[in-house]
Amino acid sequence: MTCDAHCHFFSAGFFRTLAKDLPATSDDPAEALPARLGWTAPGSDEALADRWVADLDQDGVDRAMLIASVPGDEGAVAAAVARHASRFVGAFMFNPVAEGADARLERAFGELGLRTVCLFPAMHGFAMDDERVARVFEAALRHRRAVFVHCGLLSIGVRKKLGLPNRFDIRKGDPLAVAAIAVRYPDVPVIIPHFGAGFFREALMAAEIATNILLDTSSSNGWIKFHPRLSLRDVFERAIECVGPSRLLFGTDSSFFPRGWQMAIADAQRCALDELNVGSTAQAQIFSGNFNRLFGK
Repeated sequence: MTCDAHCHFFSAGFFRTLAKDLPATSDDPAEALPARLGWTAPGSDEALADRWVADLDQDGVDRAMLIASVPGDEGAVAAAVARHASRFVGAFMFNPVAEGADARLERAFGELGLRTVCLFPAMHGFAMDDERVARVFEAALRHRRAVFVHCGLLSIGVRKKLGLPNRFDIRKGDPLAVAAIAVRYPDVPVIIPHFGAGFFREALMAAEIATNILLDTSSSNGWIKFHPRLSLRDVFERAIECVGPSRLLFGTDSSFFPRGWQMAIADAQRCALDELNVGSTAQAQIFSGNFNRLFGK
């Protein structure tokens, strides 16, 4: 099996939210912005979910976690999950310091049935030791959900393409700060994506301190350029040595169409693991077993 723990659901609502930071026009952003980018317009949430399933089928991917990629777009991913419950797990970007955050979190975990809350402290300007973040962990514990925390380098490609600034304080995305709260909630799975996105050493240290932390392997991992003489093979070797295959979640960071699911990223990761002579049992954990353990089959 192959299960992708990191895919972005770029819905109509996603584009309409982005458009709020652009000059106003009479065009529907859900049509106009994809056209400007050379992407396929998403259509309805159900149509986009169907497109994802068709694309995953083509590449032999069994399941995926879809992330609502702007706060407030939880309903789009919930619609996709409702349409294809056996294929998708729902996740959502969430700002814990926004007005009405607690009620939205309860609705997402409860009524909408989403499984993972995604925190971006560098984007939304909060510290991981803020009491409002603790309330997120309390809710995750109560609902038996997972918490995803983006650490390290953060650059939103679609915003760059549209000429929108990415003004993020990456000092707030420190894996060690994640570890400090993760140890208080040992029964809450905590996912740090992209191997810490440049804070690789810190991500490994955090996972050493808090054994409920998992690292996702997603994206091209371009952050490696900041680590001289480090390769993707080296990253996997060190991660397996430090945290073991049972705490690595395969992901690609796939997002828009017509590009669709990024097979090249999966191939590069499999190649790195093959070069390391990582056995089939450990690879099965990374590519599907850990996902299914976290989110059920």
